[in-house]
Amino acid sequence: MSRNGLRRRRSVAGACPVGPCRRHSSPTVGHDLCLHLMTKCMEVAEEVVPAFARGSQMDASDELLRGADPAALLTLDGVMRSLNTAMVTALGRSAEQCLGRDFRDLWPASQRISAESLVTHAAETKAVAMRVLDFPGRGGVPVASLIEARQVKDPASDEQLVWVHALDARNDLASLLIPFRLATTAAHLGLWMYSPEDHRLEWLGGAPALVALFPDLTVSLSRLISAVHPDDRDALRKLLRSASAQKSPWVRVRYLPEREGWHQLAAQTRRIQLGYGGPERIFGILRDDTKQEKRKEKAQAALTAERQRAKDIADFSSALITAATEQELQQIVLTRLAATFGASGALLALVDEGRLRVTTDAGIAMWEVDVLHGLPLEHPSALPEAIRTGKPQLILDREDYIRRWPHGAEFPRLGRLGSDYATSITPLSEAGNQPLGAWLVTYGSGYQPSLDERTLMGTLADLAGQALRRIRLQQARVELATALQRTMLPTLPGHLPGLEVSARYRPSRDGLDIGGDWYDVFVMPDGAIALEIGDAQGHDVDAAAAMGQIRASMRTIAAHEPDPATVLTRANDLLVTMGATRFASCTLLHIDPNKGLVTGASAGHVPLLCARKDGSHSIHELPGGPVLGVMPDTEYREETFTLDKDSTLIMVTDGVVEGPGLTLDAGLERAGTLAGMALHDGLNAEETADRILDAAVVVDHLDDVAVLVIRRT
Repeated sequence: MSRNGLRRRRSVAGACPVGPCRRHSSPTVGHDLCLHLMTKCMEVAEEVVPAFARGSQMDASDELLRGADPAALLTLDGVMRSLNTAMVTALGRSAEQCLGRDFRDLWPASQRISAESLVTHAAETKAVAMRVLDFPGRGGVPVASLIEARQVKDPASDEQLVWVHALDARNDLASLLIPFRLATTAAHLGLWMYSPEDHRLEWLGGAPALVALFPDLTVSLSRLISAVHPDDRDALRKLLRSASAQKSPWVRVRYLPEREGWHQLAAQTRRIQLGYGGPERIFGILRDDTKQEKRKEKAQAALTAERQRAKDIADFSSALITAATEQELQQIVLTRLAATFGASGALLALVDEGRLRVTTDAGIAMWEVDVLHGLPLEHPSALPEAIRTGKPQLILDREDYIRRWPHGAEFPRLGRLGSDYATSITPLSEAGNQPLGAWLVTYGSGYQPSLDERTLMGTLADLAGQALRRIRLQQARVELATALQRTMLPTLPGHLPGLEVSARYRPSRDGLDIGGDWYDVFVMPDGAIALEIGDAQGHDVDAAAAMGQIRASMRTIAAHEPDPATVLTRANDLLVTMGATRFASCTLLHIDPNKGLVTGASAGHVPLLCARKDGSHSIHELPGGPVLGVMPDTEYREETFTLDKDSTLIMVTDGVVEGPGLTLDAGLERAGTLAGMALHDGLNAEETADRILDAAVVVDHLDDVAVLVIRRT
């Protein structure tokens, strides 16, 4: 082939034949016509070059390296055979350092894959291959170059070689940007180019949603900055002024398009020279974080609402526990009940000498419930029935009310309670005791409280009932607190397949006869059994209140989180956020009763004890973290192990294993020995718990004590 033919070939492969775009006075990038013709040129080159390579013999090797652009000859394996001075300069190495080396190894790690694929494609397919690679330039600014590779024959040795050389792309700068555009589009980003000389930005494309924010292909810097939030304009100017060869950090700016609201954008810049002798430009990639920020704001709002709800429930519980008079209890219920559960109104009905005494908050007008005041407890209507039977009632609407209590039509104002909104009635009573009363809450039209809400309301109603009974019996504050604390400790599930569980609690001997120790056992949604034991700081009413708050919060969290470590992490975050005045230690276990798998985590609590049927025992230290409510942003860890059949886990508070004359190590050893002996003697979980608790009392314990025994059958 003649040199004119070679030049024609290079023209087809390397430059757009139409020359500069007519839209601008100088060569530009991003023009659709140039890109279209460039693609067509590439397609023609793919067909022409293989025939040329097969049917023609190249000039001597030195002629292939004679040009001013970087060029080199490689073996088909990619080993550098020879190179010109421009390639030596471009690679930033001496000729001796390049010869005999693999071509890919001469490039930075970020470009080795592209360099290798370029040579491999030309060597294996005998077709022209092109890639955009960055040579190091002056001042560290990379030079983006269009590199061509194709097979040639060495006339001296008849050996097939690969000729790689940089093409002159000054008249087709768009070809250098195609890989950047493809990459940013694939990554759902936007690509723009800034010219410092004329202070203009050109949008090069990318994700459609981002391109739509910038309808003009070019825009002046001043116009762009005018659409940026005033507080973010200096950050954008600094980003453009300080752009270097290295990627900048992401900078966030708020941007206001013409027809939309504010967008949260993040930009990153890098300075690049477009080809040898070409212009330097600042390239930026753009990311739209608007949806992510909205999701974050929504999640934060949900978390804030959850924390506020947990705080409201904790405050409600604490207030019920410490209520000392009937008037105080009435005030607590009417001021907190509707707000805590998102209801529109609430009333409190107490039984006084067989009749109802009704008070209401501002959400339900007194004239609406006058008919209820003085109503006999035997009356066959909804509120007296709920109090008599101790069964909560949920009334969906007026039709539901009339269907269940037909006589309600005789009491228009009573029936009106169900005309526009749902109504729930929760009795304040204890099993086996005389009815005390009930509270009633109303909800807006179409709203129905969930089962979890009704269950929680029932728990609070039980606390209110306990407080009311102690108030009416005029018992001392200590007796009231003790009874409430015992009520707050749960009743163990009646039957747990594969497990035998028993719990014991005894309050402190010092100060008030109450404390902060607790335990809990409940079935998780996935069928696993959750067991927890803990110790809130102190031996007074506040300690009991803190214990109730923590236990209720952990049970609520555990209903949505399957991992013990996550439950402790969220409980700790909640306590820290609430500014709790008391800290607490805790151990939480999840047990699969079928497989015996135990997953557990600890928040600064006493180690577990494991006893076996042969009488042996061991001390098991769980991973975890510090006590709850002290260190913010604490991540707790957990561990999974197997509990063998006929083996027993013993969970205790520190009062069981520590005392005036008993160290923790000695106390753990003693409790483990007692548990092992009990199991060896054939005692069940109840008898084992009694043996451990009785031993703690004998050594003159001063602290609260709690014991939880779990035996796998």
